[in-house]
Amino acid sequence: MAAAFLAHLTILSLPAHSQDRASGNRHLAFGARIAGDELRTRVVVDFETEPDFEVHYLDDPKRVIIDLPETVFAFDEDALPPRGLFDMIRYGAMGPGRSRMVFTAIGPVELENALVEPREDGRGHRFVFDAVATGDEEFASNLRDQQWRQAGGQPGDQPSTQGVTVGEGGGETRPFTIVLDPGHGGIDAGAKGRGGTDEKDVTLEFAKAVAAALETSDDIRVVLTRDDDRFVALGERVRIARQHNADLMMSIHADSIRLPEIRGATVYTLSDRASDAMAADLARRENRVDELAGVATGSEDEDVVDILLDLTRRETQVFSVGLARSVLDRMRGEIRLINNPHRFAGFSVLRAPDVPSLLVELGYLSNVEDEKLLNDKEWRTKTADLLADAIKSFRAQVFAAAKDL
Repeated sequence: MAAAFLAHLTILSLPAHSQDRASGNRHLAFGARIAGDELRTRVVVDFETEPDFEVHYLDDPKRVIIDLPETVFAFDEDALPPRGLFDMIRYGAMGPGRSRMVFTAIGPVELENALVEPREDGRGHRFVFDAVATGDEEFASNLRDQQWRQAGGQPGDQPSTQGVTVGEGGGETRPFTIVLDPGHGGIDAGAKGRGGTDEKDVTLEFAKAVAAALETSDDIRVVLTRDDDRFVALGERVRIARQHNADLMMSIHADSIRLPEIRGATVYTLSDRASDAMAADLARRENRVDELAGVATGSEDEDVVDILLDLTRRETQVFSVGLARSVLDRMRGEIRLINNPHRFAGFSVLRAPDVPSLLVELGYLSNVEDEKLLNDKEWRTKTADLLADAIKSFRAQVFAAAKDL
């Protein structure tokens, strides 16, 4: 599977010796901040003295646990508001000589890294961790493999993980998983055609048609980021793909452009530089949908890495381009394509670091003929079948490559 070729995010093994400290040696946490989104979130806590720490995971709900020596949390209560991957954050004493921070996550999550380092101004140390959205299987594995310390600091059994579903029979293969992402939805209607067609309706109907064509295969699993008329933030769409350990993600759109004579399908892959002005403008508008729908994104502080491109790996981009070629091979001669139909730009929805991703523009609602086709059930079914065939072809190529390894 495609994901097998991609470097996996690794969590550091973080030994702690918090139990070794005398209860009188309390640490002072005097500052804190959080930044990020539903794909990657960074937390920074400033300490007067260098603390040891230990990281654990809990399920139902999914949580990241940071165990610390006895700590006085002296920063403002609003310094760590729920944000990004975390919808609840708590901290406080856990008994003599121990304190704990609990980060309740919106879905499967793991720490890509965590460390304590001196502050640049020389005033103490800062504890930094980067949490990333991950899949159910990875979270279950981290949950299962971790070790907890008993009172006194001795390694002990972790809390029960009963109810956590993990893969059994290591030789079994899981189904090839495709995430279909119907663009827009809910308060965000997307583009509107001259005949009154809303993009959000067209993309949902088309995604369902592709899903129906794919679900005839027993070894293919399809997940939709939305299956009704609801708003889904861009980061949440990417997080869904990672949660389900997707082997590929296809975002489906039918935008409008300023030139109504332009028509035909286009496929886009991710790049830091747009292939042309039209691609750049389209990506700019698509990346603003959260803001336009009233979702507060906030400003990122300088501690947060470039979320869009630093996370994107070469292997993922190679597979994304392969998927684009597979789609275009199926479409050529069957439906109308725009000139230079493979284009690229910095689309936020394509930024999953380990999921090959593609954005497909079915046509442009700014063009009268395209709008007619997008509302034609027969055309939608035909085009959905072409996309399903392209996905199956891509899957076959991935498995063939895997056998050669």
